[in-house]
Amino acid sequence: MADFPGKGKVAVLKTSPETVLDDIEKLMKLAEFESVLRKDITTGLKINISWQTWYPACSSTPWQLEGVIRTLKNAGYTDLVGVHNDTVVVNTADAEVNNKHRFVTDKYGVPCLYLYNQDFEWIEYHPRKPLLVLDKVYPQGVFIPKALVGMNIIHLPTVKTHVFTTITGAMKNAFGGLLHRNRHWTHAVIHDTLVDLLTIQQDIHPGIFAVMDGTFAGDGPGPRAMRWHEKDILLASSDQVAIDAVSARLQGFDPMQIRFIRKAHELGLGVGDPRQIEIIGYDIEQERPWNFVQEDTFASKGQKLIYHGPLKPFEKILLQSPLVPWSYFASNFYHNVYWYPFVGRKRVEAALQTRWGRLFQSYGDGGVVMPGMEPKTVVQAAVGLTVIAAAMLGLGLLLRRRGG
Repeated sequence: MADFPGKGKVAVLKTSPETVLDDIEKLMKLAEFESVLRKDITTGLKINISWQTWYPACSSTPWQLEGVIRTLKNAGYTDLVGVHNDTVVVNTADAEVNNKHRFVTDKYGVPCLYLYNQDFEWIEYHPRKPLLVLDKVYPQGVFIPKALVGMNIIHLPTVKTHVFTTITGAMKNAFGGLLHRNRHWTHAVIHDTLVDLLTIQQDIHPGIFAVMDGTFAGDGPGPRAMRWHEKDILLASSDQVAIDAVSARLQGFDPMQIRFIRKAHELGLGVGDPRQIEIIGYDIEQERPWNFVQEDTFASKGQKLIYHGPLKPFEKILLQSPLVPWSYFASNFYHNVYWYPFVGRKRVEAALQTRWGRLFQSYGDGGVVMPGMEPKTVVQAAVGLTVIAAAMLGLGLLLRRRGG
């Protein structure tokens, strides 16, 4: 059972675009961040990027990142570093520019680690406590970035739903940083994976903290194709389980019905039961019900057929073999070729007319990248369709051989 300062406590504040940077400092002080994070070691800021395109509630906001950096510097933290991972469906180099993270880190002189670069060493992690699933998913060894061992970590998630985990927040934010590109192998056991990752974090990080942005919050088929809502709310805690539980409760879900929260609570890694969580600052009982819902996209429905449905026997063939590019393409095609140009772009245009949208636009050069059906996207679609056709042909031949 883990014990640490701030366990079971979550700070919550209402905010506005005019006061958000000061509010983040007030929030972090309410959550007593200095009791958790040592000043004599590196503090990593685990920036959340769920899309290379800006979409409300999807990725860490620039004011969230700026507010945390400013607060840390004011408190005497001098060794700060941004931490980025990539995914098979998101280009981080484009994403940190389009989401205006790069503008903020450059402004404050904060260097960044890009864990997907080849010069980073990945070391085998030897667990001190039994893991739930990771050692079974990766029988050849669980590998983590050596650069993250021994540093404080601050997670910067947003308040949103997720197609696989109901909600995504502080615990899910470690998914990209601690696991390499084959992390999609864990999706069939994603809830227990998040619990394992928190166990690892509590072993390798001297201090863990989270500042969650709910200025825009997203519901529906997150973490990308969501409906955005202005909620003007911020959360902070050293308890990754508790902050996710409060986020889930705000969204309208029972935290203890979400497996990764319940399991982490049962193992004593944090407090997931709302009855045992102390909320400091804003009384969330004042909030009108958000009534968020978890939904699937076309791509996630297909993935769930593989993870939990009739295609389960072919999981390794489809997702852990040379056929795997078909699944990356399905997600890319749905989100970048269809959904954003025909659905998301209009929602972004509407969001830019709000107070938070105008604040986002004010960062950097004032521009907002809103991609459409560019020629390269059409080419990617054509290539992707070819990949899918080849994959399906290969799978068909394999099934024939098995049957014959």
